[in-house]
Amino acid sequence: MNETELRSEIAAERGELAALLGDLPAGDWDAPSLCEGWRIREVAAHITMAYRYSAPRVIFELVRSGGSFDRMLDRCARRDAASVPAAGLHASLRDNTTHPWKPPGGGYAGALTHDVVHGLDMTVALGLERRVPERRLRVVLEGLASPKGLKYFGADLDGIELRADDIDWSFGSGTPVTGAAQDLALVLCGRRLPAGRLSGEQSTRFAAT
Repeated sequence: MNETELRSEIAAERGELAALLGDLPAGDWDAPSLCEGWRIREVAAHITMAYRYSAPRVIFELVRSGGSFDRMLDRCARRDAASVPAAGLHASLRDNTTHPWKPPGGGYAGALTHDVVHGLDMTVALGLERRVPERRLRVVLEGLASPKGLKYFGADLDGIELRADDIDWSFGSGTPVTGAAQDLALVLCGRRLPAGRLSGEQSTRFAAT
């Protein structure tokens, strides 16, 4: 995809997620997500942080977190989830579908991956059968299965072949673990999935306990 196409897909993904969040029952905001230790509202706070924080504030928060980017993201997500109401988080996503944010060094492909993966962190955890369009998944899978993506997430795929059963895509070599392409994207991110979403004799390696 070129930049114009990527930005169009990002806007569509955010719009679809915003519509989904707008329809969530109040209790679902406090349900656990696939991000360890985060509820749905922490994931929503994290997704919208880029729209709510200026560059100087990000630097300030990073310094407060001892220079650890991951520690800063976790601290800010937890704090904002406690202080910003669900309606405010929803509005932030809804009103920023065309925001030009890109993750450092990730470009617009990285921005699309960020939104798709965190959207799945919410929908899969809630048992919502939302399907990410294949054109977006192809971009996400390409980035996650790259040397850079594999190094960043550190998923243990030794001796495993990931094999999609809904599109023509596979990765790795070894014992097949089969599932929907979007679920395999979560495996590449090191997520643990609800039971029954993957098949294969090694599939339990990637299932939540």
